[in-house]
Amino acid sequence: MAMSDTAAVDGAGGPELGPGGRPSRWASLHATGGTSGTNDHRSAAASGGLGERYERRFAELAAAGMDVHGEAALCAALVPPGGRILDAGCGTGRVAIRLAELGYACTGVDVDPSMLARARAASDSVTWVLADLVDLADLDGQFDLVVAAGNVIPLLAEGSEARVVRALAERLRPGGLLVAGFGLDAAHLPLLQAPFGLAEYDSWCAQAGLALERRLATWEGAPSTPGDGYAVSIHRRS
Repeated sequence: MAMSDTAAVDGAGGPELGPGGRPSRWASLHATGGTSGTNDHRSAAASGGLGERYERRFAELAAAGMDVHGEAALCAALVPPGGRILDAGCGTGRVAIRLAELGYACTGVDVDPSMLARARAASDSVTWVLADLVDLADLDGQFDLVVAAGNVIPLLAEGSEARVVRALAERLRPGGLLVAGFGLDAAHLPLLQAPFGLAEYDSWCAQAGLALERRLATWEGAPSTPGDGYAVSIHRRS
C-alpha cells in the first residue's frame, strides 16, 4: 500500500483566514469534524483530540506493517544528509522527526498549537515553530528542501494558495526543492472535491520562480499517469 492511499491531514500549516476573511479548509474541517466522504480516518483526524488521533492512526498503520516514512525517504533521496529541510505544515512531526533521525537539520512549522505540542513532546532534535505558512519571514536562513506533505496545500484557505507557495519558495536557497504531495480527488482528500488541479498548482509555483522538475504518483516513486488521484510534485527554485 502506498503512502498516498492513507495520506491524511499532516498539519494545519496555512493561514486560518484567507482573502475576504474566509477560514482555511483545515479550520472548517476541524470545526465540523470532517466530511462525509469515503476517507473515515481523515474525518476522525480532523475532529477533537486532533494530535492524539493522528498519532494513533499512524501508529496503527506502522503496527500493521506499513512503511509510514515514504515522504522522508523521498526527501532523503533528493538532498544529501546534513541538508536543511523545512517541514511545512508539520503537524505532529512525523516527517521531520524521521528526517532528523536520518541526519538532516530540520525545522517544523505548523499553525495548530495542539499538533505542535505533540511534535515537541516527541522530539527535541527538530526546531519547532508555531507560525502561519503565509508568513515565514522570521525563519532563520534558507533551506535545501521544503516538504509539504499530508494534503497541506489543498487545506489552505481559499485564495491563499499562491501566497503560501511564494512564501515557501522564498525560504529555499537557489536550486532548492519544493516537494508537495496532495490528493486530486475526493478519494484522496478529506474534502468532497479537489479545490484545484495540478495546472493551477504549477502556475502558482511558476509565479514564485519554481520550475517543475519531476512528478510522481506516490511518495514511493511510482510514475505519474493521467487520471491519478494523487500527485507528488517536485519543483526547483531557479
